Amino acid sequence: MPKNFHVKVPLTFIWIGFICAISFMEAWLKFQAPGITVTLGLGIGKLVFSALNKMEWIFAIAILTEQVYLRKKILIKDNLFYFIPLIILFIQTVWILPALDLRAEALIKGQALTPSNLHIWYVGLEVLKTICLAVFGIKVYTKNI
Repeated sequence: MPKNFHVKVPLTFIWIGFICAISFMEAWLKFQAPGITVTLGLGIGKLVFSALNKMEWIFAIAILTEQVYLRKKILIKDNLFYFIPLIILFIQTVWILPALDLRAEALIKGQALTPSNLHIWYVGLEVLKTICLAVFGIKVYTKNI
C-alpha cells in the first residue's frame, strides 16, 4: 500500500457510485419494469432510499474519521467539497427524505396530493453532492500521488 494511501479516496468514489446507481438509475427504472405498480414502486423506493441514506452516513463518517485521524484541525476551507455534501446529506436526512416518505405513504393509502417540488430539490441536491464529492475525491487523490 502506498505511503500516502487514504481510505477517503476510494470511499468517496464508492459513495458517488451509490448515488449514481440509486438516485440516477434505480429510482426511475423500477417504474418501467413490468408489473411494478406505483404503490409497489413507492414501497421499494422508500426502502432503497432509506438504505442509501444509511450508507451515505457510513461513508461520510468514515471519511470524517480519517480526516480527524490524519490532521489535528479540519478546516472547512480545505475540505469545502466534503462539507457541502455533508450539509446536503443532513438536509436530505432531516427534511427531504422524511417529507418524501410521508408523501409516498399518502399515495400508497390512495390519498390525492397536491404537486410538490421535493423531488426536484432532491435530484438537484444529489447532482450538487455528486459534483462536490467528485471534486473532493480528485483533489485528495491528486495531492497524494
